[in-house]
Amino acid sequence: MTGLLGAALPGVPLVAGLLGLLLPPAPRGEGAARRAAIGLGVAGAAGALLVAVLLLVRVGDPVETSTTWIDLGGLRVTLGVRLDGVAVLVAVAVAAVALAVQVYSVAYLRRGPHDDVDVDHRYPPYAAQISLFTAAMLVVVVSGDLILLLVGWEVMGLCSYLLIAHDRRLPEAPAAAMKAFLVTRVGDVGFLLGIALLGVSAGSFRIADVLAHDHAAGTLTAACLLLLAGVAGKSAQFPLHTWLPDAMAGPTPISALIHAATMVAAGVYAVTRLYPLFTRAPVALAVLGVLASITLLLGALAATAQDDLKRVLAWSTVSQIGYMTGALAVGAPAAALFHLLTHAAFKALLFLAAGAVIHAVGTTLMSRMGGLRRSMPVTFWCTLIGLGALAGVPPLSGFWSKDGVLAAAEAAALDGTGPAPAWVGWLVWLAGLLGVLLTAAYATRLLLRAFFGEPRLPLLHPHDPPAAMRWPVLVLAVPAALLGLAAFWPPFTDRLRGAAADVDLVHLAPAVLLPIVLLLVGAGLAWAGWRRDPAADPARALGPLRPVFARAFRLDDLQHALVVRPTVALARVTRTGDEVGVDGLVEGVGRGSSTLGAGLAALHRAALPRATAAVLAGALLIGLAAALIGVSS
Repeated sequence: MTGLLGAALPGVPLVAGLLGLLLPPAPRGEGAARRAAIGLGVAGAAGALLVAVLLLVRVGDPVETSTTWIDLGGLRVTLGVRLDGVAVLVAVAVAAVALAVQVYSVAYLRRGPHDDVDVDHRYPPYAAQISLFTAAMLVVVVSGDLILLLVGWEVMGLCSYLLIAHDRRLPEAPAAAMKAFLVTRVGDVGFLLGIALLGVSAGSFRIADVLAHDHAAGTLTAACLLLLAGVAGKSAQFPLHTWLPDAMAGPTPISALIHAATMVAAGVYAVTRLYPLFTRAPVALAVLGVLASITLLLGALAATAQDDLKRVLAWSTVSQIGYMTGALAVGAPAAALFHLLTHAAFKALLFLAAGAVIHAVGTTLMSRMGGLRRSMPVTFWCTLIGLGALAGVPPLSGFWSKDGVLAAAEAAALDGTGPAPAWVGWLVWLAGLLGVLLTAAYATRLLLRAFFGEPRLPLLHPHDPPAAMRWPVLVLAVPAALLGLAAFWPPFTDRLRGAAADVDLVHLAPAVLLPIVLLLVGAGLAWAGWRRDPAADPARALGPLRPVFARAFRLDDLQHALVVRPTVALARVTRTGDEVGVDGLVEGVGRGSSTLGAGLAALHRAALPRATAAVLAGALLIGLAAALIGVSS
């Protein structure tokens, strides 16, 4: 029964998504098709959540069911599921966020600031693609085989492309979707090669077999580094992070889904699934620690200077995923997963609350907001909870999970307890502490710019969203506030820690005061800058660094100059060579033959007198030649 439930977990939203794709997207049947799409989308997500909760109740010790799918010369690919405490917790989070997004989208896509119709006639494929996205992530979560995991991994990439580009009226949406698809594909090449190395080395792609096999040190290190390339792409880590802020061109509910429950969480989860391999490859963990520290600070610094509300949240996701990968680098997968779960709650809450603000004021720019606290009280209080959890305000959820990451990094730095060198612990710990200050600063700035002060668009009359948008936000505010307290509940901690029973998720020690002090300093700096001039942006204190931070140190431009432009130039040269060289040669032979044939045809079509004269002339020439030959002989 557990195995059947494990297969049904991705199967329910998969069936809902496939049926939804059969619905007509055209305006002719838009009323009935939209209602059917809403029913399928909500039912698929709700069914997945129900199955996940049942598995949460049933699964204690790890359970695995599998059957041989392909056997090529002894290299086996299996089809099955592998369930444990971590998998079912992540599955509950994925399904819960997906359900919230499906319900929220019903109202969010009904009418927007640029819509001239009451219903988005492309809603059926939108809802179906969310269901497929959810199913793909759940395949990654429960897969017992690396090839099956890769299938879910790649389907997520395809769904993200389709959903980011959903609103075709926005010129930047298709470009952002293409960028997300191509950048993540770069990492996925490494991910595929890493899976191939592990499978060939173990003689099987079954995860249990791969983990149990004694791989050669060089093979294992190379495979782990290749896997990290895929993680950097999917989880938007340096240097493959540039797609995520641009992906804000997609609908806001899709941003919530990508940032909280799918795509960016998939990379962290994949590393935890294969973590015993990484502990035997300290070089890979050291590389992961360096990338995590750079990403953590890069995302936080970029978020301090953004004016676009969604881009602030996007860069904060980049930074928070850096905390998770940093925890993995210092040997604390339980802390990484704990922060993944709390981040899913408060980041989904923040994006859906941001969608309510955008829906009300018709813009994503904070410079055109202000004073929304009075006209949108429900959205304000929910945003306050979400930003408090993001910044790590005690006792909200983010405080406990972020403190777990910092405590693990501190232990790795001071005591050398991690599987990576001690300097990795120092790097992650110091970057994490500075990240606390920066996160508090940009979270406070966002709250002040959007909800306090005077309205900057006085002609608008914003209000809290309708019930279909309001209730998902209110429900998500509960785990965003309280999920961190689950660290004191043994059934939760036992599932999250798995075999590492001696790992503590809560660290109530004097060291916890340092992050709180840094949080107060960061929030105080932003508040002081706003207090001096409530109409001005506190980010003006950055001075000449502001445009640098706003462009994220121009790494996107650097990537464009070093990779995109040379690739495009090479493609143009190749195209020109193909058209002028290969095609030119073939077409030139054809044109020459055609010209020669036309000339001969013109001679054959000559008038009768001219033809007779030509025949006589030819006969005379032949006779003359014969006579000359006879005389000479």
